[in-house]
Amino acid sequence: MFDIYTIIFLALAVFIFLRLRNVLGQRTGRERPPYDPYSPRDAVRSPASDKVVTLPPRPADATPRPVVVEPPPADRWKDVADSGPNIAAGLDAIAAADPGFDVKHFITGARTAYEMVVTAFAAGDRRQLRSLLSREVYDGFDAAISQREGKGETAETRFVSIDGSTISGAELRARTAQITVRFVSKLISATRDRSGTVVDGNAEKVTDVTDVWTFARDVSARDPNWKVIATEAGQ
Repeated sequence: MFDIYTIIFLALAVFIFLRLRNVLGQRTGRERPPYDPYSPRDAVRSPASDKVVTLPPRPADATPRPVVVEPPPADRWKDVADSGPNIAAGLDAIAAADPGFDVKHFITGARTAYEMVVTAFAAGDRRQLRSLLSREVYDGFDAAISQREGKGETAETRFVSIDGSTISGAELRARTAQITVRFVSKLISATRDRSGTVVDGNAEKVTDVTDVWTFARDVSARDPNWKVIATEAGQ
C-alpha cells in the first residue's frame, strides 16, 4: 500500500505535468524551425500558409545608357537676331564661353548704351563717352567734338523712341565676344552756330535713323561691361 506521502507526491507530479502541458503546448509536427540569424535571406515565409516563397533572382546590372545631349533648337535666337547659321553659331559660341551671358539682358544694355552715347556726344560729355567706347572709337568722337567746339557750334539730340534693336552679327575671337546690333530709332537732332541758327539737322522734325554698332567684351574678364568698338550709319 502507498502511504500518504507517496500519494501526495504522485498528485503533485501529475499537477505539474498538466500545468507544463498547458503552458508549452503540444508538438503537432508543423512547428516553425528555430530562427537562424546566419541563414541566407533569399526566401520569405508566408504567415498564412507557412510555405516558402522563393524571391525572383536579382537582375544583373543593366548596361548604362549613353547620355544623349539634345542640340539647341534652331530658332533659339529668332526673337533677338537676324536669321542665319553664322549669327546663331556666333551666339552659341559666346554663350558657351560665358555661362552668364543673357542675350536679352545684353540687348537691354546695348539699347541703353546707344542712347547714352548719342546724347553724350551731342552734349560733348567726354567722360561719359570714355566709359562706353573703345579707345579707337572714343578718339574719333573726341575729334568730332573738338572740331565742333572750334567752330563754336553746339549740338542737341532728343530721343523720341528706339523702334528696333536686332543682332545682325556675332562671333567669338579668341576670348573676345563681338556682337553687332542694328538700331532703328526716331530722333530730333540739330546743330547750331554761335548765333543759335540751325546749320545742320532740324530742331522740329523727327528723323528716322538707323545705326549699326558693334560691341565687344573679354569673356574671361571680371568686368561684365561691353564697349562699343565700331559705329556706322545703316541703310
